[in-house]
Amino acid sequence: MYSIIGADGSEYGPVSADQLRQWIVEGRANAQTRVQVEGAAEWKLLSELGEFAPLFAAPESPMIAPAPFPVATPRRTNQMALAAMVLGVLSVTAGCCCYGLPFNVVGIICSMAALSQLSKDPGSQGKGMAIAGLVLSILSLLMAFSFSGSDLLRKLNRL
Repeated sequence: MYSIIGADGSEYGPVSADQLRQWIVEGRANAQTRVQVEGAAEWKLLSELGEFAPLFAAPESPMIAPAPFPVATPRRTNQMALAAMVLGVLSVTAGCCCYGLPFNVVGIICSMAALSQLSKDPGSQGKGMAIAGLVLSILSLLMAFSFSGSDLLRKLNRL
């Protein structure tokens, strides 16, 4: 037989173990409810009594592994690809007023070096910038040759 102290501070009992289990199921007693076994001098928590402790154990749920998610590592921009892009833009803009040299030649060299570096290091980015720098530098070089070729034709026609 057991006696308990309710939430209102009043003592209830003596009650049987079956009745106490019923109160636990109904929510009238919980793990923090103070209980005294008949004949004992001290009060204990209901969860401390071995026969009632399993009633307060968390229901076992199957272990579900967390869903895997990709961990994004920050990608570095290849500095040579950035330089190639800048040189390509400079060579085209400088090519409009003069021949764009040496920007187009250095831009082609930087673009090729950047593409080589990017193929060896998949963790970095900048392939698009390297290709754009290469295209712009080649375009500037072609513009320089076409302007110089037309100048040459004009000079030949004058002779």
